[in-house]
Amino acid sequence: MADDVWVISLGGSLVAPAEVDTRFVAQFCALVTEQVAGHPERKFVVVCGGGDPARRYQAAYRAVAERPSEAAEDWVGIAATRLNAELIKQLFAGLAPGEVVTDPTTVTGMDAPVLVAAGWKPGFSHDYDAAIIAERLSAAHIVKLSSVGMIYSADPRTDPAAEAYDRMSWTALRRLAGDRWSPGHHAPFDPIATAHCAALGITLVVTGGDLANLRRVIDGESFSGTTVAPDHSPPGARAAPARN
Repeated sequence: MADDVWVISLGGSLVAPAEVDTRFVAQFCALVTEQVAGHPERKFVVVCGGGDPARRYQAAYRAVAERPSEAAEDWVGIAATRLNAELIKQLFAGLAPGEVVTDPTTVTGMDAPVLVAAGWKPGFSHDYDAAIIAERLSAAHIVKLSSVGMIYSADPRTDPAAEAYDRMSWTALRRLAGDRWSPGHHAPFDPIATAHCAALGITLVVTGGDLANLRRVIDGESFSGTTVAPDHSPPGARAAPARN
């Protein structure tokens, strides 16, 4: 696998939690730019989610449509991912000269240090698009950045007894994520992407929006977050505090 290709599934909740978080976006792009400058062999794929705009427009669609469909609702959310991705791509300027990728199956390689992608089609989230691109580029890592910085046994925002995992297997994550996608689905990682990554044997890191922490992930240092490894990689799933 290509150890220096980093596929980042960038949660829309970090890009646009309500309005665009310009401070986070600027710092994220600066970090990737710094990484590329310091490590010319290192490449980044940034796959953007839709965030609050996607949820608001999907809610509007459901409120107005006489016969709402999940596919149509998904298309509304996909449009938000593409707007976020266009913003990120333009901020990278010459580092990401290609068009925003909207069909991950067209990716055959990287001619530039950064490639920016967005949602593809109904039936899954941008996490699955990230998984397909990781497969096509033989990337060894996917990093999921979201507003929840680890994987928990339940939603920590609603269940104070939820336990955090610092390391787990893909089998354990599949039990948590389920096997069905629906628009607005909340899971640590898209269930469709989870099944795909489990078959690939790729490593996933789920962490939050702390960009100093992201730098530690990329540089192979100790970080706070959850590592999801192939099922044959010990020690499997276990609940534990985040690594510091």
